[in-house]
Amino acid sequence: MAYVISDDCISCGSCADECPVGAIKAGDTKYEIDADLCIDCGTCAGVCPVSAPQG
Repeated sequence: MAYVISDDCISCGSCADECPVGAIKAGDTKYEIDADLCIDCGTCAGVCPVSAPQG
């Protein structure tokens, strides 16, 4: 199952910078993960300062 970014996202971009497959892009109000590209590695969750990505 792909990770999703909760409403706790502060749009800092650290998750997108670290995603090895480029699955994370800025959305209208928070960053979003493309479920088709996400490889469920958890890198985004490891670098997020507010634990917004959840798997």
